[in-house]
Amino acid sequence: MGLTYMVTGGVASVVYGDPRFTRDVDLVLELEPDLVASFHEAFPSADFYVPPVEVLLEESQRRPWGHFNLIHHETGLRADIYVHAGDPLEAWGLSKTTVLQIGGTAVAFAPPEYVILRKLEYFRASGSDRHLRDIAMMLRISEASIDRVQLMDWVDRRALSEEWEAATSFEV
Repeated sequence: MGLTYMVTGGVASVVYGDPRFTRDVDLVLELEPDLVASFHEAFPSADFYVPPVEVLLEESQRRPWGHFNLIHHETGLRADIYVHAGDPLEAWGLSKTTVLQIGGTAVAFAPPEYVILRKLEYFRASGSDRHLRDIAMMLRISEASIDRVQLMDWVDRRALSEEWEAATSFEV
């Protein structure tokens, strides 16, 4: 459909860090209300659980944090879709995606700095050290591709200094 999106969360942290099992794929998606019906039609109900059009429309307009799931019936694989709602970090991430070829398909991934920042926020909210481990492995494996100046600017803007300290001192 040509929609702007980026893969983030656990799948993106695997791309930039250490492989680990993840139960779903997280996507940030720009979904304007006038495209909701077409989006719904793109996922046939015989193959996918997709929320009703009315729910998609409501979530596409919910500010901030519109969210819905798609589930593939045969495999049970789930996509958690987060509708872009003007968050400056999301806007920055969507403008800096990295496109990788996966099985012959171009897939847009969030930049590593975005993934790290979101994982810092998830750590702050949940206390789960899984996020710290993901960050530590991303820093170890993808250090050369991470813009530390940009990352630290966002750490300051999002008041994530304590979480950053925990991540950079995390032992893997």
